[in-house]
Amino acid sequence: MAMPAGRSVVFVTGNAKKLEEVIQILGDKFPYKLQSKKIDLPEYQGEPDEISIQKCKEAVNQVDGPVIVEDTCLCFRALGGLPGPYIKWFLDKLKPEGLHKLLAGFEDKSAWALCTFAFCAGKQEPVQLFRGITEGRIVEPRGPRDFGWDPCFQPDGYDKTYAELPKEVKNSISHRYRALSAMSEHFCSQAKDETPQGKKKKQDD
Repeated sequence: MAMPAGRSVVFVTGNAKKLEEVIQILGDKFPYKLQSKKIDLPEYQGEPDEISIQKCKEAVNQVDGPVIVEDTCLCFRALGGLPGPYIKWFLDKLKPEGLHKLLAGFEDKSAWALCTFAFCAGKQEPVQLFRGITEGRIVEPRGPRDFGWDPCFQPDGYDKTYAELPKEVKNSISHRYRALSAMSEHFCSQAKDETPQGKKKKQDD
């Protein structure tokens, strides 16, 4: 189900930095107005897609309208994909230094950052998932400490960590950027289909 153009959608977050980054990445191409709302959602367990779907369904029940929920994973190859969706708790207890030390006994320091945005138009509507992955490696923390595990994740092809990269560079390669691009592309094309020209083109096709 599409949302009528001009309608707002609730982005579930209490993190001002995250909201700022999302708005910056989406720019003015996103056809819907983004409103942030802090909602305490249960900490679900399972595979990333399952967690995103459950979180989105619960958010829709609380908001009773269109919602977007984000879930982020940081996955270490040497640990079979862990911490994965539980990175928030690992970071809280270990800090970036501890995340780096987790791999001290492993030669393989590679990791991937996975971001999943889940959208649902309302109760009884299906949940749509948009994913983005950035490959990199876990390094000794460098750079500002104001954004989670950014200081210890160095994306492939760069000699700087997420934290050290200028915002505009990070926001052009990050896992969040890739997921948001997929979501934005989907809704922009949907919005075009809903214009009189788009409807006529569909009829002609």
